[in-house]
Amino acid sequence: MSHQVVGHVIQQLLTDENLRLRFALDPDETIAELICGGVELTAEEIEVFVRTDARLWFWSPALVGHRLH
Repeated sequence: MSHQVVGHVIQQLLTDENLRLRFALDPDETIAELICGGVELTAEEIEVFVRTDARLWFWSPALVGHRLH
């Protein structure tokens, strides 16, 4: 799948508190909801998101600096 789609999911996880909390509690269900909503991820991309430590998505400006790219 495209880097653009993966980047969009990452941006959503970093900026959407509700999505981030749902993902932390149930990553499988949250990814399934995104896919049902039209997000096209490969099996490998899904596996990477699901296996990622959910604490990663709870960033703060103190941890990543003032800019998010």
